[in-house]
Amino acid sequence: MAKRWLPKWTSEYRDRHGKPRYRFRRKGFAQYLFKHPPGTEGFRQEYEACKRGLAAPAIEPGAGRAAPGSFDDLIGRYYRSPDFLNPSDRTREVYRGVIERWRVKYGSAKVRDLEARHVEDMMAEMLPYRTAANMLRKRLSALMQFAIRQDMAQTNPVIATRPYEVKGGGFHTWTELEIEQYEACHPLGSKARLALALMLWTGQRGGDARVMGPQHIKHKRLVITQEKTGVTVSLPILPPLAEAIMAAPGGALVFLLSEHGKPYSRKGFGNKIRQWCDEAGLPECTAHGLRKAAARRFAEAGCSNQQIKSWTGHTTDSEVARYTAAANQETLSDAAAEKLMANLRNRLAIKGHNQLNKEA
Repeated sequence: MAKRWLPKWTSEYRDRHGKPRYRFRRKGFAQYLFKHPPGTEGFRQEYEACKRGLAAPAIEPGAGRAAPGSFDDLIGRYYRSPDFLNPSDRTREVYRGVIERWRVKYGSAKVRDLEARHVEDMMAEMLPYRTAANMLRKRLSALMQFAIRQDMAQTNPVIATRPYEVKGGGFHTWTELEIEQYEACHPLGSKARLALALMLWTGQRGGDARVMGPQHIKHKRLVITQEKTGVTVSLPILPPLAEAIMAAPGGALVFLLSEHGKPYSRKGFGNKIRQWCDEAGLPECTAHGLRKAAARRFAEAGCSNQQIKSWTGHTTDSEVARYTAAANQETLSDAAAEKLMANLRNRLAIKGHNQLNKEA
């Protein structure tokens, strides 16, 4: 029997029932037992999380000797709690990065000594990067809420602070003219054009578009489980997307392959989109801006928030509102006017009908 190929640091063993199991073991890192079998998308995602130190975090020398009551002590407990482990791999990666950068300077401080004025000073140290300062505030608030449950604090002083106001709407939403300009530069059959189609005609994040492949097509629909949220969406494959897929080279597990014949990494894909946008003369455009453009198009077509959420995977109306803020005001006002006049005409028709019945 041919030996099953396994990626680096991965090995097979038999459980007490004789069933094959797989584990990730790397020197200096915690062991991880896979939940999915090799060759599946679930296994690939778990393996990537292990390599990034998320599913199998690094064993920190002296971590077990953290001073009781210190933030080092609290953070160690937090990393083992559902508060940190329940979110997606990508979210945990972002959270850990924020916490660890802060921990370098303040890890040895006592949790009970933290005051609102300290948090405000820490945020001020990060200026002019207001968004980063607000992100730190959120992570510290989450840590202190966890500290209360661990009996390491009585109150959460972060609540008394205020976030910085961040002006602007975040990532620039692509306009229709910018989409046309990009398409004019990158014709059908090119990877650049296919990348645009995968994001624009599905409304998905770049991180999900980069791993889309034939295996995600089921019953003429694209079925995707979003990496960030774990939400699964089933979307009809619209003609422009089908045209872009058919025009591009096929035969691989993913639609988009790098110059090395492998799927793009998250950072590599972002850099490639940046290159393709620059080639088209679109310095303000980004991959995430295409997701916002897709939501804008749905809003301009008069779709409800529920309908938009069924595509984007958002769970709240407030999230959709942020994405559809760039919807064309004139288009929306015209649509509202049509609905208003149609309703008035209907009321007049009913009134006239009732009047005729009375006269009869």
